Amino acid sequence: MNNGRQRLSSINSSCTLNCVQIKHREMTMTMERVVEENGKTRGDDEYTKDGTVDLMGNPVLRSNTGRWRATSFIVGYEAFERMAFYGISTNLVLYLTRKLHEGTVKSSNNVTNWVGTVWLTPILGAYIADAHLGRYWTFIVSAFIYLGIFVVQQGMSLLTLVVSLKSLRPPSCGDSIKDVDCDKQASPFQVGIFYCALYIIALGTGGTKPNISTMGADQFDEFEPTEKTQKISFFNWWVFSIFFGTLFASTFLVYIQDHAGWGLGYGLPTIGLFLSILVFLAGSPYYRHQPASGSPLTKMARVLIATIRKWDVVVPDDPKELHELNLDEYSKPGKILDKAAVVDGRSPHWMLCTVTEVEETKQMVKMVPILLVSFLPSTLIAQGHTLFIKQGTTLVRSIGPHFSIPPASLVAFITIFMLITVVIYDKFLVPTLRSYTKNPRGIPMLQRLGIGLVMHVIIMIIASVCERKRLNVIKDHGITKKNQIVPLSIFILLPQYALMGVADTFWEVGRLEFFYDQAPKSMKSLGTAYYTTSLSMGNFLSSFILTTVSDFTKRDGHKGWILDNLNVSRLDYFYAFYAVLSFINLLFFLLAANFFVYNKEQDDATMELENVKDTSDTNAFFKDVIM
Repeated sequence: MNNGRQRLSSINSSCTLNCVQIKHREMTMTMERVVEENGKTRGDDEYTKDGTVDLMGNPVLRSNTGRWRATSFIVGYEAFERMAFYGISTNLVLYLTRKLHEGTVKSSNNVTNWVGTVWLTPILGAYIADAHLGRYWTFIVSAFIYLGIFVVQQGMSLLTLVVSLKSLRPPSCGDSIKDVDCDKQASPFQVGIFYCALYIIALGTGGTKPNISTMGADQFDEFEPTEKTQKISFFNWWVFSIFFGTLFASTFLVYIQDHAGWGLGYGLPTIGLFLSILVFLAGSPYYRHQPASGSPLTKMARVLIATIRKWDVVVPDDPKELHELNLDEYSKPGKILDKAAVVDGRSPHWMLCTVTEVEETKQMVKMVPILLVSFLPSTLIAQGHTLFIKQGTTLVRSIGPHFSIPPASLVAFITIFMLITVVIYDKFLVPTLRSYTKNPRGIPMLQRLGIGLVMHVIIMIIASVCERKRLNVIKDHGITKKNQIVPLSIFILLPQYALMGVADTFWEVGRLEFFYDQAPKSMKSLGTAYYTTSLSMGNFLSSFILTTVSDFTKRDGHKGWILDNLNVSRLDYFYAFYAVLSFINLLFFLLAANFFVYNKEQDDATMELENVKDTSDTNAFFKDVIM
């Protein structure tokens, strides 16, 4: 009797922990009643079944909201926003080198540290969205911080002023003297306000990056087979839009920055960001919204802490004895975390969790090994925006007598080859593979990631070989000075850039899809934050590796591999070292992938989608947008 009372007491005391779940059930029941009253139970007129609502919290009709019509505005925003972001980041290493006179290691590390911060702040944005404001309003507030529309001394607006106003920008030696030969230094105030603007942008992106892609995926109802199929293609087209904006930034904007000045070169991305917000707002009537359901970080922390505090508790053989069991959700893997759901008479807030919370935590924890092995590939991506570009400054960039390619424009080849590959992959390769594998994605997500990692090893081998060729030409011509141009075309770097674009189709798109798909429904924003965290940690790791290798190779009087003068550096050794690291990382990935167990619903989805015609082709896209 006492045990029964204790158990009842513990369950009652934890009711406050489940208020969000109760509200969600009540909302679902209300939606079902509305459907019955209106008699709309078939076709496009039925209400969504995934709990999505409009901005007022009301159930939404499938025919009036979501799908490609809604995501067209979101994808449009992303294209403009990526143009704005990469309009800054692509050429940033050269601004730091030419205007602030920073060396190879310092300029590269300042770029990767800033980019790392840009991708780290989404953890905060995901928390605010899930626990308080919801994705839509978190995005709106953060976008305005990003742009600086409320206070002019913010974000993109401040950065444009810093590079435009004479009192804020670094001093010039005149048009007759090149920036690299100018000996005038920027004041501490000018350097400080420049970095202040950069990090305000990083703060603003914290609320936009984890929520915009998740919100885009929310426009497809997973309980409707056709929309579930379309969601698979959404991530391909999502990254397509990212690289479309990147292509514009790495060609047109980079050229403007190199030839017309940094003020105009940064002013245009600011205008682009403003337009992107207008595009997003225009789609507001069509968006579906997932209600804020509490922070997944808090849920995970409660489960982990409860598990530690009840370490000596024995998990019962019968899972029905666990707190608030749903047999459809229970999974045996990760059984040690079940201790958090064992009813033992103790029921403080951080001592007893529901099975639902435990299972959601299991799903997030099991992705951690994949998250860890995704750090190093992000360091390789960082090289394309730092050392690869600085290599380009030493090579012949002229095409004809009147045109010179900006070094950062080679990044455009990543974009071009990625855009081509993602279309081929989504429209030809996936349907072909699907007929053989019976997998709606063509191949499993982890196999897709593995192909990308193999390509990363090949990329660094090619980069090392190309750098060895550049050094041989330098030796043959007796080049030793820092600013001497090597008589070798910049297009020698094209193979490594092109293959990076192909690899992104497998690795970048696959990584985003994997972390979103394998995250539980209430933790989708955190799943996206896993993706941004891997990019963030990769950039910070890049700074650490570059600094460590630079310092270590200078020991005992050696010249070192990475110097301010790239014509006497040994980047070929550095890239070969990266190839070895990438291969070792690939082995760890294969080990982690071997033990990974996909979510149960994925197997169900495979059976369900085998008989669904692929409606995510271009005709379906434009038809949905127009209607």
